[in-house]
Amino acid sequence: MTLQVVWFKRDLRVHDHAPLHEAAACGPVLPLVVVEPEYWRLPDVSARQWRFQRGAIEDLARALGIRGAPLQIAVGDVVDVLMHCRVRHGAFRLWSHEETGNAWTYARDRRVAAWCRAQGVEWRQRMQFGVWRGARLDRDRWSADWHRLMMRRPLPAPGGLASAPATFDGQLPAADELGLAPDGLRFPLEPGRRAAIARLDSFLHARGQRYTREMSSPVTAERACSRLSQDLAYGTLSLREVVQAARRRAAAVEDDPTARGWSRSLASFASRLHWHCHFIQKLDAEPEVETRPFARAYEGLRPRPGDATKLAAWAAGRTGYPFVDAAMRYLAAHGWINFRMRAMLTSFATYDLWLPWQEAGLHLARQFVDYEPGIHWPQCQMQAGETGINTLRVYSPVKQGREQDPSGEFVRRWVPELAGVAGAAVHDVPRWSEAERRAQCPDYPAPIVDHAVAARAALDALQALRRRDDARAEADAVQAKHGSRRRRTPRRPRVDRDPTPAAPRSRRDTRDDGEASGQQSLPF
Repeated sequence: MTLQVVWFKRDLRVHDHAPLHEAAACGPVLPLVVVEPEYWRLPDVSARQWRFQRGAIEDLARALGIRGAPLQIAVGDVVDVLMHCRVRHGAFRLWSHEETGNAWTYARDRRVAAWCRAQGVEWRQRMQFGVWRGARLDRDRWSADWHRLMMRRPLPAPGGLASAPATFDGQLPAADELGLAPDGLRFPLEPGRRAAIARLDSFLHARGQRYTREMSSPVTAERACSRLSQDLAYGTLSLREVVQAARRRAAAVEDDPTARGWSRSLASFASRLHWHCHFIQKLDAEPEVETRPFARAYEGLRPRPGDATKLAAWAAGRTGYPFVDAAMRYLAAHGWINFRMRAMLTSFATYDLWLPWQEAGLHLARQFVDYEPGIHWPQCQMQAGETGINTLRVYSPVKQGREQDPSGEFVRRWVPELAGVAGAAVHDVPRWSEAERRAQCPDYPAPIVDHAVAARAALDALQALRRRDDARAEADAVQAKHGSRRRRTPRRPRVDRDPTPAAPRSRRDTRDDGEASGQQSLPF
C-alpha cells in the first residue's frame, strides 16, 4: 500500500485532524514533524515560541505512540526531508493542513508544492481554520460558510494506526541549538493538549463568568480570559472543538438563574472565535500585508527605519509612561497580555512615537507566545491606522492606567522604580515636573514624548491622507476585498480623553468595517 506521510505543522494534535484521519484510512502512516532551523532564525520568532511548540510536539508524540505510529522528527529543510522519504520509500502521498503563516512559510509551501509536482507526489491539504483559499473565497458568504464549517462534527482521533518503518531518528533540539537566546520568559503556560483541555474547561465552567467585565484590565484578564490563544496558534485544540464546547456551555446556562453573567460572557467569547478567522483570512488572501499596508497610499507615511532610540525605549518598557511600561514588562515576563494592552502598546508605538508598525510589530511578534501572523499583522496595521477603513484609535496611557489599574498596583509591581508612589497618583508621573520626578523616582525616565502633542500630530497626518481622493478610492477597494459585511455607521476617530488636551475629533471620512474597537480578536 502507498505510504501516507502526514506532515504536522501548527496542528499538533490527533483529534479533529482531517489529514491524519483521512491518511489513516488509506495506508500505513508516517507522522512527521520537521524542525526547520532557517525558520527559527527569522526576526519574528523567539525561544519562548519554540519552548511552547516543543512541548506540544512532545505531547503529540505521546498521543501517536499510544496509537501505534511513533512520531518521526527530522531537522532540516522540508524539501530535503521529503526527498529522503522519496529515496527511502519510493512513491508516497503527502498530507497536511493548509497554513497561513508568515512570508517564509508561504514561500516554503510554494517550494514544497513545486517539488511535489516535479516528483509526482500527491499533496493533499485540508482546511485548518475557517479560511478559504483562491476561488473558494466568497466574502459575501464568508460568515455563513464559517458557521457551517464550525458546526460539523469534529473528527475522532484514529484508533490503531498502521505505522511506517522508522525513517528519521532526529531529536527535538534545545533552543540554543537553534540559535535562540533566552528571552526573559518567567511565567510560561504548560504546553500540550492535556493542558489546553484543562484551560478550556476551567474557562467555560469557572474563570469565564466575568469575561466581559474583566478582559480589558491586565489586573483581571490573566484569569478571566480563556488563555487559549497559544493552543489555537499551535493547533493543540482545533477551533471547531472550542466553538462547539462554548456553544454547549451556552446552551447549558441559558435558563439557569444561578448562572448570572455566563450568557453574555459566552456570547462575547464566541464572537471572538469568529473574528479569529476573519483576520487570518485577510493575510491568506493578500500575503503582502505582512509588510505593506492594505491601503498602499499609506506606504512611507511613517519613515523607515524608525527612530531606534524610541523603539528601544518602548521595547524595554522605559518610555516614561508607567502604564505602557508596566504592560510591556508584563508581556516580556509572561509571553501574553490581554488585547486592550496589545492595542495600547501598538497605539503608543505608532502614534506617540511615530514608529512604523512593521518594526514595532516584529518586537511584539517575538514577545507573543501565541504569535499568529494572520491575526498579528492585520491587527498591527489596524491599530496604526493604515488599513484605510478602520476607526483611528489613540489610547491615552494616563486614562487607560486610571481606568484599568485604578489602585496603581499593577504599575508598582511591574515598574518597581515607582514603588514609592502611592495609589492612582502613579499614573500621573508623566505630568510631574523634572524636580518632582527626580525627588520621588530618580531611576525612572522622563516621558519620551508629550502624548497630547504627539497624538495630535499623528492624527493630523493620517486624517490629511484619508481626505485624499486616491485614499478614499483605495479604501473602497480594501473594504470590498477584506471588510466585514456587517453594516456599520461611520465613526469618528476615537481618542482617549484625559485632563491634558488631546487630538481633535474631526469628522470620520472613510468607512469602518466594525473591527475598530479592537475587542473582537485575539487574545481571547
